[in-house]
Amino acid sequence: MQITYGQAVSDALREEMERDDNIVVFGEDVAQHGGIFGITKGLYELFGEDRVKNAPISETSIVGVAAGAAISGLRPCVELMYSDFLLVCFGEIYHLIAKWRFMHGPQYKLPLVIRAAAGSAFGAGAEHSNCVESLFMHTPGLIIITPSTAADAKGLLKSAIRNDNPVLFFEHKQLYQVKEDVPEGEYTIPIGVADVKREGSDVTIVAIGLMVKKALEAAEVLAAEGIQVEVVDPRTIAPLVDPRTIAPLDKETIFDSVRKTHRAVVVEEGNKTSGIAAEIASTIQEEMYDELDGPVVRVAALDVPLPYDVALELECVPNADNIVAAVKSLF
Repeated sequence: MQITYGQAVSDALREEMERDDNIVVFGEDVAQHGGIFGITKGLYELFGEDRVKNAPISETSIVGVAAGAAISGLRPCVELMYSDFLLVCFGEIYHLIAKWRFMHGPQYKLPLVIRAAAGSAFGAGAEHSNCVESLFMHTPGLIIITPSTAADAKGLLKSAIRNDNPVLFFEHKQLYQVKEDVPEGEYTIPIGVADVKREGSDVTIVAIGLMVKKALEAAEVLAAEGIQVEVVDPRTIAPLVDPRTIAPLDKETIFDSVRKTHRAVVVEEGNKTSGIAAEIASTIQEEMYDELDGPVVRVAALDVPLPYDVALELECVPNADNIVAAVKSLF
């Protein structure tokens, strides 16, 4: 069936709350109003105020309460509106949520999901348009998920809610209204498993979040010119910390693709310096050097705060033309 990305996230929340009474949802305006993007709309009416609660305008409070709830046996799935606001409660995430299981032993489980809308949004400005995943990729102990399709969003959110470790779940704002095929019935998608969105033989593009769509657009243009692109979506981008507890970046799927194509481009919407693309590119360069026929090329946002002006914003974030140019530079 075809539903929007936003509806897929909403359906995952509802289905999981029906399955497990320990799952609670809270955040700013998530109850009667349904959240700023309407994702939690209807949950308050179905599950009541004990399980769906509005929170004060305090991200530190939301995340701190969620951590306490998770340690106490509940399975909170909280919403922080914009991913930019994760930095308001950075200390709670970096020092508490990510580290407590390692500091205090296996008796501490933290089955906690923090959902946040990420990325540029046509003039939302420098404080509401960021992709901050790379800041948390640098934080050992977190699972970080960046689904690019409605089907992935639903299946991965269900898996995240069922996981006993803390998960940051990034939903790109520009994907919420995209309608796509989603499997009917119950399904989950394993955390830590990449997906090949398009097969090709000439160059590998590893793309994150919304950039998967842009990479697929670029692949169509390049195919008309005789260049066959393989598009790999990592979906989970946390680095390998402890394979027993933390889902890693699926390097093997990426490496298998590079062995076939011998060229690689990594695309993200975050800033280029010290970004996700830098981490993945250096990993390929370090561990796959003999397989490469050229340097690993990064495509990312300019290292500037995103402007309010939409025309200037579009100049700052990557698009399909940028990706096409990057791929052609390898030939």
